[in-house]
Amino acid sequence: MKVEVTIAKEKKLPNGAVEALQKEFDCRLESRFPNCQLTVRREGSDGLTIFSGDRNEVSELLQETWKCALLLAFAHAPI
Repeated sequence: MKVEVTIAKEKKLPNGAVEALQKEFDCRLESRFPNCQLTVRREGSDGLTIFSGDRNEVSELLQETWKCALLLAFAHAPI
C-alpha cells in the first residue's frame, strides 16, 4: 500500500510538526500495514491519497496521529 499526505503550505504549523507527523504516522501505518510507503509533503492544499488500501481506516489513523504530532510539536516549540 502507498499513502500520500499533503499539507497546505499556508497552514501555520510549529517547527517540526510535519516531521513529527511523518515519523509517527509511518510507525503507526507500518504496525498495521507492513511494507506501506508513506509520503508527507507541503502542497497547495490538504489531501490524503491511498493506493490499494482501506481509506476509512487510514483516514482515522491519520486523524489520531495528527493530533499526537501537533501535541508533540507544540510541546517542543520555544515559548
